[in-house]
Amino acid sequence: QTLELLRKYPDQSGIIYCFSRKQVDELADFLKAHKFSVLPYHAGLADDVRKRNQELFIKDDVQIIVATVAFGMGINKPNVRFVIHFDLPKNIESYYQEIGRSGRDGLKAHCLLLFGYGDTQKIRYFIDQKENEQERRNAIVHLDSLVRFCESRVCRRIPLLEYFGETYSEPKCGICDNCTKGKIELEDITEQAQKFLSCI
Repeated sequence: QTLELLRKYPDQSGIIYCFSRKQVDELADFLKAHKFSVLPYHAGLADDVRKRNQELFIKDDVQIIVATVAFGMGINKPNVRFVIHFDLPKNIESYYQEIGRSGRDGLKAHCLLLFGYGDTQKIRYFIDQKENEQERRNAIVHLDSLVRFCESRVCRRIPLLEYFGETYSEPKCGICDNCTKGKIELEDITEQAQKFLSCI
């Protein structure tokens, strides 16, 4: 899916967010092997390398930056055409802030969030490491809100704005995945579910 999107935006600027430094390095190497103009960015790199990679991206000498969430604070690059979340962000606030780094020139930008339920386990592992019970509870509430957003079948703008206490006046934006994929046919899987539960 990542390669498919990148091929739609040849020679365009984009940011790909990953959960871990290891994932950043692996994905950057994979994309380089597929002949994309890409550099990594994370706190594990030497300061001078990190700074150089950021500058090359800002000056359009490199098209794609694969980064942890450490990337993007204070950067105002207007021509970012896409933001890909290769891994699930920690919460909706982070997601909203990170997608806001695209399309600052007023032109259309594409945001792709790749979601798999296994991603939640990685985040839950780090939540469980928190010593403060209240912090753990808050983090789980944030994660659950993000999962509900991913699972939602309504226009993406509706739950996103509702989360921040605003309302979207239109029933559809006409450009998100839920608005453009048409009617989804539901399938009755009662029998398969019964067999599965009987097996357990």
